[in-house]
Amino acid sequence: MASEVDITLIKELRAKTNAGVLDCKNALAESKGDIKEAIKILRERGIAEAAKKMGRSAKEGVIYAYIHPGDQKAGVVELNCETDFVARTDEFKNLAKEIAMQVVAFNPISVDRESVPEEVLKEERAIYEEQVKRMNKPEKIQENIIANKLEKFYSEVVLLEQKYYKDPSMTIGDLIKEKISVIGENIVVKRFQRFQVGE
Repeated sequence: MASEVDITLIKELRAKTNAGVLDCKNALAESKGDIKEAIKILRERGIAEAAKKMGRSAKEGVIYAYIHPGDQKAGVVELNCETDFVARTDEFKNLAKEIAMQVVAFNPISVDRESVPEEVLKEERAIYEEQVKRMNKPEKIQENIIANKLEKFYSEVVLLEQKYYKDPSMTIGDLIKEKISVIGENIVVKRFQRFQVGE
């Protein structure tokens, strides 16, 4: 009877995570049958595995265009992977669509923080420095406040650091890492463009 319950749990966990049978079985054994805990274990392992794959070359992929209902806004994303085979899968194309929808919804200015234009960063920093000057705090505390404000700025304008519109508990970077662990290839957002009527 216990093995029947195990099989049911394995099926349920697989449906929720797309992980392999053995991975699901091991995660359930480790979590003593707790599905939520097993999902957490699989997610942590997957992200660790994904980190190893992230340095690999990704030169295949798709360009995906999403036009928001009403035809007033659109997002175009180039999403790269390692093989043409993966680029043609529905799972990969769906990820490209989700990222294009994120671009339309949250209007990021760069893929990663290294790509934020220097002049934009200087302007933001100057604003924060002016704000903290008025607080009359010690210099070290002022620097901490500026650093925190910059982190918040990155989380709002950098695509990989933005909260995923469907699940704010994860960032777009987390979503991509999760897909890397399922697909087994490196995935990279090469570039994106957002269009809005009148802009």
